[in-house]
Amino acid sequence: MSTFRSMLTAAVLATSAAGLALPAAAQSTCEWYARTAVRQQQENEQRKCGFKGDAWNTDLKAHLTWCATVTPDTWRKSAQKRDQDLAACAAKR
Repeated sequence: MSTFRSMLTAAVLATSAAGLALPAAAQSTCEWYARTAVRQQQENEQRKCGFKGDAWNTDLKAHLTWCATVTPDTWRKSAQKRDQDLAACAAKR
């Protein structure tokens, strides 16, 4: 199991066990992040860029859960990195 998936599973279990829910603002920003990550992966597939790894998937729930475990700066950097990778891929075509 990958480190990302292990962290994700632990976060889900901890949140469920504690009965915690994300605050509305955090949930909203994580929803944006997750939708963006899924869209970026769809673009990756459409352009046949070939990016792989934990950040490159269409599992909305996995992206939401990961986002809830990191700082806003971390998820922003992740989205920006995927944008940069996709721009570089598009420039090659």
